[in-house]
This record gives sequence, C-alpha cells and structure tokens, in this order.
Amino acid sequence: MSADSTATAESVRAAYRVRASDLVGRNWLNTGGKQLELADLRGKITILDFWTFCCINCLHVLDELRPLEEKYSDLLVIVGVHSPKFEHEADPVALAAAVERYEIAHPVLDDPELQTWQAYSARAWPTLVVVDPEGYVAAHLSGEGHAAGLESLVDELVAEHEAKGTLHRGDGPYVAPPAREGDLRFPGKVLALADGTFLVGDSGHHRLVQLAGDLSTVIRTIGSGERGHADGTAATAAFNEPQGLALLPADVATVVGYDVIVADTVNHRLRGLDLATGNVTTVAGNGVQRLLDADQARAAGDAANDPDAWVWDLGASPLETSLSSPWDVLWSAASSRVIIAMAGTHQIFAFDPVTGALDVFAGTGLEGLQDGAPGQSWFAQSSGLADDADGNIWVADSETSALRVLRLDEAGSVATVDTAIGAGLFDFGFRDGEADQARLQHPLGVTVLPDGSVAVADTYNGAVRRYDPATGTVSTLARDLSEPSDVLLDTSVDGDPVLLVVETNQHRLVRLPLPQEALTVDEGAAQTQRPQTPVAPGGHEISVRFSAPKGQKLDDRWGDPTQLKISSSPEELILSGGGTSTGLTRTLELNPEVADGVLHITARAASCDGEPGGEIPDHAACHLYQQDWGIPVVLEHDGDTGLTLDLRGLD
Repeated sequence: MSADSTATAESVRAAYRVRASDLVGRNWLNTGGKQLELADLRGKITILDFWTFCCINCLHVLDELRPLEEKYSDLLVIVGVHSPKFEHEADPVALAAAVERYEIAHPVLDDPELQTWQAYSARAWPTLVVVDPEGYVAAHLSGEGHAAGLESLVDELVAEHEAKGTLHRGDGPYVAPPAREGDLRFPGKVLALADGTFLVGDSGHHRLVQLAGDLSTVIRTIGSGERGHADGTAATAAFNEPQGLALLPADVATVVGYDVIVADTVNHRLRGLDLATGNVTTVAGNGVQRLLDADQARAAGDAANDPDAWVWDLGASPLETSLSSPWDVLWSAASSRVIIAMAGTHQIFAFDPVTGALDVFAGTGLEGLQDGAPGQSWFAQSSGLADDADGNIWVADSETSALRVLRLDEAGSVATVDTAIGAGLFDFGFRDGEADQARLQHPLGVTVLPDGSVAVADTYNGAVRRYDPATGTVSTLARDLSEPSDVLLDTSVDGDPVLLVVETNQHRLVRLPLPQEALTVDEGAAQTQRPQTPVAPGGHEISVRFSAPKGQKLDDRWGDPTQLKISSSPEELILSGGGTSTGLTRTLELNPEVADGVLHITARAASCDGEPGGEIPDHAACHLYQQDWGIPVVLEHDGDTGLTLDLRGLD
C-alpha cells in the first residue's frame, strides 16, 4: 500500500461522541400519521438509512436491512430518510408509492429539502448512520454491503446499553399501511406471446401474470406470490420482484427446455419458464449479489488505457456465478445470446442458454456515462433493452437519464457504445428537440418502432418519448402517465400497431395510439439539486478513509489495492489532479475562473480474507469495495481547501 492511502483496519464504530441531530422533513410515512422526533426513539438502537428510490444501491440496502429488522425487532428501529435525487422523487405521492412497492416495513421521513441529509453530512446514496440508545452517533457508513458489520455493531451496543440500563425493548413506531387489492401490483415489464396474450412481471406480487388480449382478464399466474426463491410448478415457484422477460427462439427453447427467460431481480438470478407446463427453473445466478472481484477491478483500471485489458469471462458455471439485480433481458438474434441489463453492477451481460456461457458484454462497472469500446464504456443502472432491424441494442440507462446504443460487429459482439440522449449522472429534464440538448428523467423501458425510431418509457417524466436516429431529434408521444416502466410495440390489435405501456403506479397496462404528429415539449433541463460545498480555488486535498473488514486485509500482492478516479462537470473545473490513479488521497487544482460545478469521485479498495499483517491464504476470497460521489461545489475564496470522505468495507 502506498504511503498516501488512508486505508486502515480500524473498527467501524465512530471514535467520537456526537449528539445525533433532529429528524426534520415534510412528513412521515408508515407511522399511522404520527410525526416522530428523535426523542421518541430514545432507548432504541436506530439506523438512519439515507436513500432515494431511483437508486439500485439503496434498494440493495433495503434488502440487506430486512434480516436485521426481523432479528432485532424489539430493540432496533430503522428509519428511512428519503432525500431525493430526481425532481419526481420529491413528489409525496410518488414517494408513498415507492414505500409501498418496496415493502418497506419501517418509518420513512420525507426529506425533500435535504434538511436531515445536511444535518448528518450525507454525501452519497446510500448512507447509513447508527444512533445509540442515548442519542449519540455510533457509526457513519457509505454504500452497501454493511449488513454483517452492522449486526456486530448492534450486538456490541446491546451488550453495552443493557449493562447501563439504557436499552428499552418493545415495539417500535412502525404502523403497517393497508394492503392493496388487485390483479397487478406495481407491474414492471411485459412480453408479447405468440398467441396474442401478454406475460407481465407482476413485481409487487412477486410472480408472473399471463393476461388475455384485453389486458384485464387473468389467464393464469405463475409463482406463489410470496417473496422468495423456489423452483417448481406455477403454484409453488417463488420470485422476488421479477422484472424483465425475453422469449427464446423455438429451436433454442427446444434444446434448453424452457421458453422464457425471467430477470428475477432481487433474487439476483435468471429463471427459465416453460410456457406449456408453467414450471420454473433457475438457469443462472447463485443468489449472492455480485460485486466486481479484485481481478476485474484491476482490469477496469487498466482498460482506461487499454480496452483489451478488460476481463470478459466470468469464469464459473452459470449457477455458480453471482449476478446483481438483472433488470431486463433481451434475446439478440445478432449475437445469438440473451442480453442482460445488469443494473446492480452498471454493466451489460450476455448469456448463452445452450452452452451456459455467461460473460460481460459491455461496461467496466464504473457508474457514469462514457462511450467508446465495450471495455471502456460506463453505464448507470441500465434498466431497459430493445434491438432494431440492424441488430443494434438500445439501452434505457436510467441513472444518467440516457438512451444508449450498443453497435454490434459481424461476430455479434459490441463494437462501440454511443449515447443518443443524455448528459450525465446529475443531468435530467423534460426537453424535446435536438438530441444533444434533449433531456429525459430516469427512463426504464425502450422499444423500436416500425420506422426505426425508438420509443422510451420516460418513467419519472410520466411520458413516452421518441428518438429519431435519422434526424437526431426527440419528441413526445404521450404524457400524464404514472411511472411508465416499459413500452412495447403492440401488433396484436386490428389496424395499425399501438403502444402498449406498463403504467406501474396505476397497476395496469394501457394501449395508446401512435400519434400522427408527436408533441414538442420543453420544460427545461435540470441538475440534481443538493447543497453546494464551498471550496477555495487553487489547491484542494481529497482524502478517502477506508476500513478493511474484520478478518480481511488489504490485497497488496500486486501493489497498491486502492484507487481514486476524479473528474468534474464542467471539465474545466479541475486544472490538474483529475484522472485515475492508485491511492486514496489526491491534490487537485481548482480553476478560479469557474463559479461552481460537481466533483465526481470514485474510490475503490480491494481486500482479501486473511488477518492483517499475515499472508493472504491460497484461494482466499477477495472483495472489491467501491463508492461513487457527485459533490456539488461552489468556489469561494474562504471555502474549504480539502474534503474527507468515508469508504468503509464490511463483509
């Protein structure tokens, strides 16, 4: 490890004793109408989960916290502090729907002005703050993967505060909302079947539903409706928030014994469905959420200069391979494989059902918007896929509010990644016109229209947008929808094809005519609004602290196992010190001629199982820890001359 890395093996528990701040926001959810105060939680161990419902890492944390909620139900209170990234997420109706959709079983504070976010110095989604029973901050963590470490800390706090008499057992403040009735509950993706019926990922009910052509008559359900993982018959199989669906060609289906690939998102698996019998099998994924391993981490850094350095082969059988929140799937005739939008690792994967080969199709795993060779490209929570007549694969890249395209070569591999619409992680809006100025807001679905143009389910704008590659322009086909998460060209109707839209927050599918003339809308472009950090122009020190988890040591066998990648929007904000290099400290030179901007910082650290100071055992499991920050700054002469961030890995 180089001398400038601030990576240690210190405990996760904070070394200081600071009073927790009040919980301030617009409203509370899941409390039966009660407005909570921090004093109401005295005597309990409290975990504040700063989240926003667009964020896949935040959704991972919700699932990581569920076992803790159950195990410590009489002494632990989790409070979700919803601090929105996108404009739509500040809508209280949309937030209430998200809390219901993700079955959040704890109180949630609506923090649209980021007041509590600021009070706790949160800088990234997700952030976790542990407050002890006396109201003091016990830990402050960024990112996901902290469940085991949190459990150890809770046990430590329980022992300490039971001895002091300051721990109070009993029910917490959560009040369950009434259950929703209906055939569909927050449906995600839809697939047209050859017989004119439709298969829907009924995500909120953890099952699949086959609907008749009238979009309301239920022909059958597949899955028990209980959250979980089980193979078996239509009645006994179990899913966990299934999303994307892809129909295999008949010859492939005959060989593999199933017709439909299902992205079983929260189970981190791909499932196979036999349409004739309704039987469900697991075809890929071991159920363990994937993080990039240390070899891929090094390759990702090397690929910045050499795209051929990227590791494509995942090196295991499909059932032994970890996946991460597969959100959509597509059978690509051009590549003869199933293409997977692997939202959790910000990559595109490919799966051959016949051979079982599973590999990375495009994307380094770094989160952001970067075009180029597949081993240099960046994605951000890709969530929708469609292919066109030329075999190109269009991608709804949700966190960058972008429409991307994978252009394939003659061998069916990615030649290059391009951006049709989108500017970056914090840029969004509702603007039609020239594509380089157009804006979307967290799109989740995409389909190709008969004229070769591309329709996009522009989810947080409540619209369906159209991109025309021939003219390079964007227009609006429909609006005033409630979080459309998928869009499909429906040719099953009499006459001209129509748009079939999954209107998630209305729990339904709707048909909309393709208008003769599209609308032109300009409600402006925007950026994520978060408090700006005053920084001084000139020299600026960036320092990231990392704690290796207990039982692990930094993987320094091939040199420094830590890495910082720093860039800015606008690019001219950083005069020097940007780019990718080892170590977790960096000196930047900030441009005094730039008034404000955003610092984009990605920190990585690799560790392996083994005791600090000892050798790493043969075949030890190695782990990559990563966090991305986008920090808005304003340049002021009396501003800060340094910034310290926390990256803490726990396993």
